[in-house]
Amino acid sequence: MSTTNNQQITLAEMRPKAPEAPQRYAISLTDSQGFELAQRVAKLLASSQLVPKEYQGNTPNCVIALNMAQRIGADPLMVMQNLVVVYGKPTWSSQFLIATTNTCGRFSPIRYEFFGQPNTDDWGCRAWAVEKATGKELVGADITIAIAKKEGWYGKNGSKWQSIPQQMLMYRAGAWWTRAYAPEISMGMQTAEEVADTIDLNPDGSILSVTTESLRAREVRSEVAHEATPDAEPQEEQPQATAAPPLVTAPGKQAATQAIEMAEATRHAASQTTAHGQKAMRKTREPGEEG
Repeated sequence: MSTTNNQQITLAEMRPKAPEAPQRYAISLTDSQGFELAQRVAKLLASSQLVPKEYQGNTPNCVIALNMAQRIGADPLMVMQNLVVVYGKPTWSSQFLIATTNTCGRFSPIRYEFFGQPNTDDWGCRAWAVEKATGKELVGADITIAIAKKEGWYGKNGSKWQSIPQQMLMYRAGAWWTRAYAPEISMGMQTAEEVADTIDLNPDGSILSVTTESLRAREVRSEVAHEATPDAEPQEEQPQATAAPPLVTAPGKQAATQAIEMAEATRHAASQTTAHGQKAMRKTREPGEEG
């Protein structure tokens, strides 16, 4: 009986065990195994020619993109394609921000409502969606052409607000809605269109930077130009009326008298100095003349 039991145990042990499920690691910047996995994936992506140029051959940028994709639950390639660096600042494209909100599962797809007369300052758009958990309609801020002009978006060189205002109204309304009701999706970052609308450019397309030195130089140029500008019409000199001597009150009479005496003494000393100087000059010119 024991032999049979031993044989049964031995056969059970000889049966192949089911393979264990592979352990899954999440990409992380703080966990050693997750960070190693992030580096391996980032090296693969950096060697690809299909990712944007900001990531080609740049492993650190790829690691950051992987981390951001995990945080918002998006595909890493989608993040790379839509994480736009505008003038050195990382931004989202408006299309990606709206698409990520629509697919997060918390809200109905974002819809747009236009109001006002088209092609006027009152023309505007507002975004809205329904929160699935509560069934409440969430309405975003109104974006109008008047706001675009006051904020300086409309008049910038090459501004899309002048060529495609309807699309820009929708993009801005959708981006503002997302930051108001789902800020964790935007991660506090602006859209590429917003950054382009708020950065001033030089005529050659470079960024117009304002520093303390540039402000001082501008102030100096302004002062020099003001001093170099002649008066528009020279005014004729008007004869000045002779002012009456000031009245000296009793308490100040003694001080006034002393001032007059000092002035007389100064004039006398000056006249003596002049006379001696003239005499010395005559001696120099005529050596035989006696003093």
